[in-house]
Amino acid sequence: MTKYLMFQGTSSHVGKSILTTALCRIFYRQGRRVAPFKAQNMALNSFVTADGLEMGRAQVAQAEAANLLPRVEMNPVLLKPTGNQSSQVIINGRAIGVMSAAQYHQGYSLKAFDAVKSALKKLSAEFDTIIIEGAGSPAEVNLKANDIVNMRVAKFLNAPVILVADIDRGGCLASIIGTLELLDDDERELVKGLVINKFRGDVNLFLPAVEFLEKKTSKPVLGIIPYIEKLGIDDEDSVSLDDKKLVPSSQFLIPITIAVVRLNKLSNFTDFDSLAGEADVNLFYAINPAELDNADVIILPGSKNTSEDLINLRENHFAEKILLCAAQGVPVVGICGGFQMLGEKIFDPLKTESNHLELDGLKLLPIETTFNAEKFTRQVTLDKIDFNFLGSQIISKNLDGYEIHSGESNLRGQKIISSKNVFGTYVHGIFDNDDFRRKFLNAVRLKKNLEPLESTRNVRAEKQKNYERLAKVVRENLNMNLLEKILIGG
Repeated sequence: MTKYLMFQGTSSHVGKSILTTALCRIFYRQGRRVAPFKAQNMALNSFVTADGLEMGRAQVAQAEAANLLPRVEMNPVLLKPTGNQSSQVIINGRAIGVMSAAQYHQGYSLKAFDAVKSALKKLSAEFDTIIIEGAGSPAEVNLKANDIVNMRVAKFLNAPVILVADIDRGGCLASIIGTLELLDDDERELVKGLVINKFRGDVNLFLPAVEFLEKKTSKPVLGIIPYIEKLGIDDEDSVSLDDKKLVPSSQFLIPITIAVVRLNKLSNFTDFDSLAGEADVNLFYAINPAELDNADVIILPGSKNTSEDLINLRENHFAEKILLCAAQGVPVVGICGGFQMLGEKIFDPLKTESNHLELDGLKLLPIETTFNAEKFTRQVTLDKIDFNFLGSQIISKNLDGYEIHSGESNLRGQKIISSKNVFGTYVHGIFDNDDFRRKFLNAVRLKKNLEPLESTRNVRAEKQKNYERLAKVVRENLNMNLLEKILIGG
């Protein structure tokens, strides 16, 4: 019989995803057949499975921690915000349309719960343990009636719930007690324990608070998890993006400065985590054009709304700054939506992204893009790429990645389009390929009269080490015996 354990939080970004990831690795190491699950994600960070279906990025990391290939049943409902209080709704990996918040929460979400139940049925038939992640807080009284990701899931499965709070942001005790107070009696009964996350300092000084919490709530505190520096695990959403570096470090300390333009609808920022992890790279997210002045590389990332973000680039003067930098020889890279912006024209005859039927691109690459009703979602492998960039010939083989885009460009079969100091591609995750990433950076180094470096990193192996490190920290600071009793219903 399948066992379930659910992490819910007092708010967003308290650590539910990370604790789910940790338990997936811990239970996998124990020999369990364990799988992650989240009924509904709202995030612009997504991934494409081997069968071309789209799902949230957090469940991909959790699947990897459980030594599984990601599959859409782990996240059957995905909402991708498009602006104007609306989101693209993706059910079982396929986009079904754009809905306003009111349309979705008041009319459709309970229908989407059918997909949730179906996914849980499939996973329960294959796995003996399922670790479930909630979203936001279960105490959002304005959303509770139509919520399909927190207590509705817990009650459907009669799953024990662990309530997680982030002490690093303050107000931890109040958030726990307030959340429990706002739950219905049957929901409160499902909460079997509490976890304090992201703790800094001497844990002994916090023990009186633990005693108070347990007495006040009649719930055991299962653990106090320390704040983990440089976690190195893929983030889920824009709340995580707020933790990214927003200003560059001194160029005297790190030779290559890469500025990623922080678009309003920036998506898949995990594309650049592997670059940020290089010792010779200082990567930051630029929020105003002046910050591009000292950049060695400018990256235009993916966007959930390319047309609107392109318009915003012009309105906030990023476009003219990018064009000026490119004219001065600064390398510019576009990924997915950013790639489309670098082209000559963007056509939107069906008004897929905006009311603008035609927009001028930045005209740095010789492509035109037309949006259509079909969304391309597929994994790709590039057998070989060979192009000139900054005077260096970049040749690399067997590159893995994935595509998620609505527009179709006149690429003539090419996966990378380049012109002197500018290149673009639809391939997300291209910088996760170690050989390509180092050759790209070495081209920048040579332009700066720096010696090239050998490729020494293995990003995929690093991820596995990070899962192990996370699991070790959580295992050492969580009452695993009590957690086991909760899991089996004791």
